[in-house]
Amino acid sequence: MFLHVGNNRNIRIRDIVGIFDMDNTTVSAVTRKYLGKKQRAMQVESAGLEIPKSFVLYCEYGVDKVCFSALSVATLQGRIESGATDKEQL
Repeated sequence: MFLHVGNNRNIRIRDIVGIFDMDNTTVSAVTRKYLGKKQRAMQVESAGLEIPKSFVLYCEYGVDKVCFSALSVATLQGRIESGATDKEQL
């Protein structure tokens, strides 16, 4: 299954390490340093032009990557949960 994070960007659910809220996590200097490191390594992408509300940390082909999303953590979590529910009904 895939998670649609916005702007036609999909991430395989089994590759997701975590989904994080921008307002809460970027307060930490450690998180800002990590995101800066990923950006310099060209391992950051954006799922739209809007101001991001969350970011998804995922591992693709053995490389940790970050995808910024304009969708909230609650919305992304709801999409994952509704997808699991739909699958169970099949």
